[in-house]
Amino acid sequence: MIAIIDYGVGNLFSLTCSFRSIGADICVTSDPEVIAAADRIVLPGVGAFEDAARKLRESGLDKVVKDECAKGKALLGICLGMQMLFEKSYEYGEHEGLGLIKGSIRPIADVIGEGLKIPHIGWNALHFGDKKDELFKYINEGDCVYFVHSYYGAECDESVIATAEYGAELTAAVRSGNVCGVQFHPEKSERVGLAILRAFCEIN
Repeated sequence: MIAIIDYGVGNLFSLTCSFRSIGADICVTSDPEVIAAADRIVLPGVGAFEDAARKLRESGLDKVVKDECAKGKALLGICLGMQMLFEKSYEYGEHEGLGLIKGSIRPIADVIGEGLKIPHIGWNALHFGDKKDELFKYINEGDCVYFVHSYYGAECDESVIATAEYGAELTAAVRSGNVCGVQFHPEKSERVGLAILRAFCEIN
């Protein structure tokens, strides 16, 4: 069973529909016991980093996520959920993350140059580098996914498993052991997104 964590800031309906469409056994929950009993965890998120991090801490679910990951349970962070895996974010100040991925979250405006719209909204191709992670085993180099973001993962080269070009090569996905994160929205990325979710369901 996959536990999709509900802490008040996730796009839960479309994500739930996407997992169900590939036959996954899912549960949307904020119950620590249910999360502990799950085989895998998904941390969604939309909105502002500070607000989301505060809600996760106030619910006590930050500790639950870290404890379950320490046991080796597979975790997938999506969009803001991915950003919260990092050590800190510089979105309107400096805010502490979960510290599961080394690095920080910084404004894309600092690196993409002038003339490109912020937030970055739309379809962009994924690039895997020298080795394709098993999270992408059902898709191909150059397949496109859907992004909506103004911040990106920085100082995290050792964890980057995919990038996307938008004025610069931006972090599109990260992984450190059993902890995975994608900046894009697989639940809005049609066939390619469903294939990525299917691969996550098979990570041991």
